[in-house]
Amino acid sequence: MRPPRRLTPALRALFLLAMAAGSAAITWSSLVYFDADEYAPFVLEKLPLAREALFVFALQVHVVAAAFALPGCLMLVSTTVLRRAPRFHRWLGRLVGAAVVFALAPSGFYLSAFAKGGLASTLGFVATGAIMLLGMVQGVRTARARRFADHRRWVWHVLAQMSVAVTSRAMLFAFDAAGADETVAYLVSLWLPVAGSALAVEVFTRKNPLHLPWRNHAPPAAALDPDPRQPVLRGAAG
Repeated sequence: MRPPRRLTPALRALFLLAMAAGSAAITWSSLVYFDADEYAPFVLEKLPLAREALFVFALQVHVVAAAFALPGCLMLVSTTVLRRAPRFHRWLGRLVGAAVVFALAPSGFYLSAFAKGGLASTLGFVATGAIMLLGMVQGVRTARARRFADHRRWVWHVLAQMSVAVTSRAMLFAFDAAGADETVAYLVSLWLPVAGSALAVEVFTRKNPLHLPWRNHAPPAAALDPDPRQPVLRGAAG
Protein backbone atom coordinates (compact mmCIF):
# COMPACT_ATOMS: atom_id res chain seq x y z
CA MET A 1 0.00 0.00 0.00
CA ARG A 2 1.38 3.39 -0.96
CA PRO A 3 1.93 5.80 1.98
CA PRO A 4 -0.18 8.98 2.07
CA ARG A 5 1.39 11.86 0.19
CA ARG A 6 1.56 14.01 3.30
CA LEU A 7 3.89 11.46 4.92
CA THR A 8 6.43 11.61 2.10
CA PRO A 9 7.98 15.00 3.02
CA ALA A 10 8.21 13.96 6.68
CA LEU A 11 9.91 10.67 5.86
CA ARG A 12 12.26 12.44 3.47
CA ALA A 13 13.16 15.02 6.12
CA LEU A 14 13.72 12.27 8.70
CA PHE A 15 16.03 10.42 6.31
CA LEU A 16 18.05 13.54 5.52
CA LEU A 17 18.35 14.41 9.21
CA ALA A 18 19.51 10.89 10.07
CA MET A 19 22.11 11.01 7.29
CA ALA A 20 23.41 14.40 8.47
CA ALA A 21 23.75 13.12 12.04
CA GLY A 22 25.36 9.89 10.84
CA SER A 23 27.82 11.77 8.64
CA ALA A 24 28.88 13.98 11.54
CA ALA A 25 29.32 10.97 13.84
CA ILE A 26 31.40 9.06 11.29
CA THR A 27 33.61 12.06 10.58
CA TRP A 28 34.18 12.62 14.29
CA SER A 29 35.09 8.97 14.88
CA SER A 30 37.46 9.04 11.87
CA LEU A 31 39.67 11.83 13.19
CA VAL A 32 41.93 9.19 14.73
CA TYR A 33 43.10 8.28 11.22
CA PHE A 34 44.96 11.59 11.11
CA ASP A 35 46.83 11.07 14.40
CA ALA A 36 50.44 10.32 13.45
CA ASP A 37 51.22 9.09 16.97
CA GLU A 38 48.47 6.50 17.24
CA TYR A 39 47.32 3.50 15.22
CA ALA A 40 43.57 3.43 14.71
CA PRO A 41 41.95 0.03 15.47
CA PHE A 42 40.78 -0.16 11.84
CA VAL A 43 44.38 0.15 10.65
CA LEU A 44 45.75 -2.23 13.28
CA GLU A 45 43.47 -5.05 12.13
CA LYS A 46 44.87 -4.72 8.60
CA LEU A 47 48.53 -5.05 9.64
CA PRO A 48 50.94 -6.10 8.34
CA LEU A 49 50.56 -4.07 5.15
CA ALA A 50 53.08 -4.11 2.30
CA ARG A 51 52.31 -0.44 1.60
CA GLU A 52 51.11 0.88 4.90
CA ALA A 53 51.70 4.55 4.06
CA LEU A 54 49.67 4.23 0.85
CA PHE A 55 46.84 2.50 2.70
CA VAL A 56 46.69 5.23 5.37
CA PHE A 57 46.83 7.94 2.71
CA ALA A 58 43.95 6.34 0.76
CA LEU A 59 41.98 6.04 4.00
CA GLN A 60 42.55 9.72 4.81
CA VAL A 61 41.52 10.78 1.30
CA HIS A 62 38.39 8.66 1.60
CA VAL A 63 37.47 10.17 4.96
CA VAL A 64 37.97 13.77 3.81
CA ALA A 65 36.07 13.21 0.56
CA ALA A 66 33.17 11.52 2.36
CA ALA A 67 33.05 14.22 5.05
CA PHE A 68 32.47 16.77 2.27
CA ALA A 69 30.50 14.75 -0.30
CA LEU A 70 27.76 13.34 1.96
CA PRO A 71 26.68 16.67 3.48
CA GLY A 72 27.12 18.19 0.02
CA CYS A 73 24.73 15.66 -1.50
CA LEU A 74 22.21 16.36 1.26
CA MET A 75 22.19 20.00 0.15
CA LEU A 76 22.03 19.04 -3.53
CA VAL A 77 18.75 17.18 -3.06
CA SER A 78 17.26 20.07 -1.09
CA THR A 79 14.55 21.76 -3.13
CA THR A 80 14.84 24.79 -0.84
CA VAL A 81 18.50 25.30 -1.77
CA LEU A 82 17.69 24.69 -5.42
CA ARG A 83 14.92 27.27 -5.53
CA ARG A 84 16.61 29.95 -3.45
CA ALA A 85 20.24 29.53 -4.54
CA PRO A 86 20.41 27.83 -7.98
CA ARG A 87 23.93 29.08 -8.69
CA PHE A 88 25.14 27.72 -5.36
CA HIS A 89 23.42 24.42 -6.23
CA ARG A 90 25.27 24.22 -9.56
CA TRP A 91 28.70 25.05 -8.10
CA LEU A 92 28.20 22.71 -5.18
CA GLY A 93 27.26 19.97 -7.64
CA ARG A 94 30.51 20.51 -9.52
CA LEU A 95 32.57 20.34 -6.34
CA VAL A 96 30.78 17.26 -5.00
CA GLY A 97 31.07 15.61 -8.42
CA ALA A 98 34.83 16.20 -8.48
CA ALA A 99 35.19 14.85 -4.94
CA VAL A 100 33.28 11.68 -5.79
CA VAL A 101 34.89 10.99 -9.17
CA PHE A 102 38.48 11.86 -8.31
CA ALA A 103 38.74 11.06 -4.59
CA LEU A 104 35.90 9.15 -2.91
CA ALA A 105 35.32 6.42 -5.49
CA PRO A 106 39.00 5.74 -6.40
CA SER A 107 40.10 5.57 -2.75
CA GLY A 108 37.12 3.35 -1.97
CA PHE A 109 38.04 0.94 -4.76
CA TYR A 110 41.59 0.70 -3.40
CA LEU A 111 40.46 0.15 0.19
CA SER A 112 37.94 -2.49 -0.89
CA ALA A 113 40.82 -4.86 -1.63
CA PHE A 114 41.52 -4.98 2.13
CA ALA A 115 37.89 -5.37 3.25
CA LYS A 116 37.10 -7.73 6.09
CA GLY A 117 35.04 -10.68 4.93
CA GLY A 118 37.03 -11.59 1.83
CA LEU A 119 35.90 -11.43 -1.78
CA ALA A 120 32.21 -11.03 -0.98
CA SER A 121 32.93 -7.86 1.00
CA THR A 122 35.30 -6.55 -1.65
CA LEU A 123 32.64 -7.01 -4.32
CA GLY A 124 30.09 -5.25 -2.12
CA PHE A 125 32.29 -2.20 -1.72
CA VAL A 126 33.13 -2.22 -5.43
CA ALA A 127 29.41 -2.39 -6.22
CA THR A 128 28.49 0.58 -4.05
CA GLY A 129 31.43 2.58 -5.42
CA ALA A 130 30.49 1.73 -9.00
CA ILE A 131 26.85 2.76 -8.50
CA MET A 132 28.01 5.99 -6.87
CA LEU A 133 30.47 6.73 -9.66
CA LEU A 134 27.94 5.91 -12.38
CA GLY A 135 25.31 8.01 -10.63
CA MET A 136 27.58 11.03 -10.44
CA VAL A 137 28.73 10.79 -14.07
CA GLN A 138 25.14 10.35 -15.25
CA GLY A 139 24.03 13.14 -12.94
CA VAL A 140 26.45 15.52 -14.64
CA ARG A 141 25.51 14.33 -18.13
CA THR A 142 21.75 14.64 -17.57
CA ALA A 143 22.16 18.09 -16.02
CA ARG A 144 24.14 19.28 -19.04
CA ALA A 145 21.48 17.75 -21.30
CA ARG A 146 18.82 19.63 -19.29
CA ARG A 147 17.05 16.40 -18.32
CA PHE A 148 16.57 17.60 -14.76
CA ALA A 149 14.22 14.89 -13.52
CA ASP A 150 16.75 12.23 -14.60
CA HIS A 151 19.52 14.34 -13.12
CA ARG A 152 17.77 14.41 -9.77
CA ARG A 153 17.21 10.64 -9.84
CA TRP A 154 20.92 9.99 -10.42
CA VAL A 155 21.93 12.36 -7.62
CA TRP A 156 19.60 10.46 -5.31
CA HIS A 157 21.43 7.27 -6.31
CA VAL A 158 24.72 8.88 -5.29
CA LEU A 159 23.29 9.95 -1.95
CA ALA A 160 21.69 6.55 -1.39
CA GLN A 161 25.01 4.77 -1.81
CA MET A 162 26.72 7.28 0.48
CA SER A 163 24.04 6.51 3.05
CA VAL A 164 25.29 2.92 3.12
CA ALA A 165 28.12 4.06 5.41
CA VAL A 166 25.52 5.17 7.96
CA THR A 167 22.95 2.39 7.64
CA SER A 168 25.62 -0.31 7.54
CA ARG A 169 27.13 0.85 10.83
CA ALA A 170 23.69 1.01 12.45
CA MET A 171 22.98 -2.55 11.34
CA LEU A 172 26.35 -3.75 12.65
CA PHE A 173 25.55 -2.30 16.08
CA ALA A 174 22.20 -4.09 16.04
CA PHE A 175 23.73 -7.41 14.97
CA ASP A 176 26.43 -7.09 17.61
CA ALA A 177 23.82 -6.47 20.31
CA ALA A 178 21.94 -9.56 19.10
CA GLY A 179 25.09 -11.70 19.21
CA ALA A 180 24.98 -12.56 15.50
CA ASP A 181 27.88 -14.20 13.68
CA GLU A 182 30.41 -11.48 12.88
CA THR A 183 31.11 -12.45 9.27
CA VAL A 184 27.45 -12.96 8.38
CA ALA A 185 26.52 -9.69 10.08
CA TYR A 186 29.23 -7.82 8.18
CA LEU A 187 28.13 -9.14 4.79
CA VAL A 188 24.41 -8.59 5.42
CA SER A 189 25.09 -5.09 6.76
CA LEU A 190 26.95 -4.29 3.56
CA TRP A 191 24.96 -5.92 0.79
CA LEU A 192 21.45 -5.23 2.10
CA PRO A 193 21.93 -1.43 2.25
CA VAL A 194 23.74 -1.38 -1.11
CA ALA A 195 21.01 -3.27 -2.98
CA GLY A 196 18.15 -1.87 -0.90
CA SER A 197 19.22 1.74 -1.39
CA ALA A 198 19.48 1.37 -5.16
CA LEU A 199 16.05 -0.29 -5.32
CA ALA A 200 14.49 2.30 -3.02
CA VAL A 201 15.63 5.18 -5.25
CA GLU A 202 14.18 3.54 -8.36
CA VAL A 203 10.84 2.84 -6.67
CA PHE A 204 10.59 6.27 -5.06
CA THR A 205 11.52 8.30 -8.13
CA ARG A 206 9.22 6.35 -10.44
CA LYS A 207 6.23 6.70 -8.11
CA ASN A 208 7.05 10.32 -7.30
CA PRO A 209 8.27 11.93 -10.54
CA LEU A 210 10.07 15.19 -10.01
CA HIS A 211 8.86 18.06 -12.16
CA LEU A 212 11.29 20.91 -11.61
CA PRO A 213 10.70 24.34 -13.17
CA TRP A 214 13.43 25.32 -15.62
CA ARG A 215 14.08 28.57 -13.82
CA ASN A 216 15.67 26.67 -10.92
CA HIS A 217 18.53 25.53 -13.14
CA ALA A 218 18.94 27.49 -16.33
CA PRO A 219 16.88 29.32 -18.94
CA PRO A 220 15.15 27.14 -21.54
CA ALA A 221 16.69 26.87 -24.97
CA ALA A 222 14.21 29.37 -26.42
CA ALA A 223 15.38 32.02 -23.96
CA LEU A 224 18.99 31.62 -25.10
CA ASP A 225 18.12 32.69 -28.63
CA PRO A 226 15.16 35.07 -28.36
CA ASP A 227 13.20 36.33 -31.30
CA PRO A 228 14.68 39.77 -32.09
CA ARG A 229 11.15 41.04 -32.88
CA GLN A 230 10.04 40.32 -29.27
CA PRO A 231 10.94 42.48 -26.26
CA VAL A 232 13.59 41.02 -23.97
CA LEU A 233 12.19 39.99 -20.59
CA ARG A 234 14.25 41.05 -17.61
CA GLY A 235 14.56 39.42 -14.24
CA ALA A 236 14.37 35.76 -15.30
CA ALA A 237 16.01 33.46 -12.81
CA GLY A 238 19.23 31.83 -13.92
